[in-house]
Amino acid sequence: MSTNQVIPLSRPDISDDDIRAVTDVLRSGRLSLGPSMEAFEEQMAARVGRSEGVAVSSGTAGLHLLLEALDVGPGDEVITPAFSFVASANCIEHAGAKPVFVDCDPTTLNVRVEDVEAKITERTKAIIGVEVFGNPTGMRELAALSAKYEIPLIEDACEGLGGRLGNDAIGTFGRAAVFAFYPNKQITTGEGGMIVTDDTRLADACRSMRNHGRTISNRAVTGAVGTRLDAERLGWNYRMSELHAALGVSQLSRLDTIMEHRARVADTYTRELSSMSDLIVPTIDPNVTMSWFVYVVRLSGPYTTEDRDEIIEGLRRHDIGAAHYFPAIPTFPHFRDKYGIRAGDFPVAESVSQRTIALPMFVGLTEVEIKLVCQTLGLMMTRNRFRHDD
Repeated sequence: MSTNQVIPLSRPDISDDDIRAVTDVLRSGRLSLGPSMEAFEEQMAARVGRSEGVAVSSGTAGLHLLLEALDVGPGDEVITPAFSFVASANCIEHAGAKPVFVDCDPTTLNVRVEDVEAKITERTKAIIGVEVFGNPTGMRELAALSAKYEIPLIEDACEGLGGRLGNDAIGTFGRAAVFAFYPNKQITTGEGGMIVTDDTRLADACRSMRNHGRTISNRAVTGAVGTRLDAERLGWNYRMSELHAALGVSQLSRLDTIMEHRARVADTYTRELSSMSDLIVPTIDPNVTMSWFVYVVRLSGPYTTEDRDEIIEGLRRHDIGAAHYFPAIPTFPHFRDKYGIRAGDFPVAESVSQRTIALPMFVGLTEVEIKLVCQTLGLMMTRNRFRHDD
């Protein structure tokens, strides 16, 4: 297997303007808690339609800070999807609370509101809603459920920057939302995340805690004024550097163009793969504008996990990046063993996770390359069937 695929699973889109933005910061001498971070916060909040932005070191850090700011801790429960990236549950453990998992819908792969409602107890302190792969379907219903029970909804929007449900932007459904900027995301800062909210007190608590719990009076936390080292609460070092923020500002200016290219890639995949009867392509509601974090297909029921893994390895041997997105979180040993979770407790998430294949998705992926990916995928599936038929 090649370790450097000709067509990788993802590739960051770095322009000359991005490079200049970072080198300008290096030359400035101001590398942390400066004007680039403040500009990125303001521009991200404005883009989403929120009043507050809080830049942090990762999406996971943002989720953790929000739980801490909402006083989630030992004895509390937080409802979270069984089918998501593991950070959606890890942050709950970091806060000392118990993750309560909910199975996913077989079409949207998001949670169903009735399943979430069935898991609410007197110990439920928050709900984490995830736009899986950037799909916001069901978020309005989840927000209404949150309001009904007066339980804060934290929107894990780490996969959905730029997406919309009708006229509502991803990042506007919860009490607060968190975006992430890992290199495979729509825009990247290398590492980094952003909390957005309309709750100034919640934002200020997160600003303090991202910087060791230091006081935010006179804007001392941002460094704009003052140099006080007083700590008013427990905190962490979850800061975003000026280098990361400058890259974020530059990347954000191209978000619409990036989304358009990713949408063309997704449309081409769907056109090329829809005729394969053994393959399930993403189903997107007409009211949804996807931001296309990844393009994930699923093998049909007769395929096993071993078949899926064999097909992925075949793609990689042909220098095409592929991966399985995502394993069902409750199947991980540290959750399964701690909470006594058994195989079959989350049947949809378990079944889906055994058959997913993420295909290459990035700006610059050409139609010729997409067709090569699709043809190779079809060949690997055919080889797998012939091997079992023999």
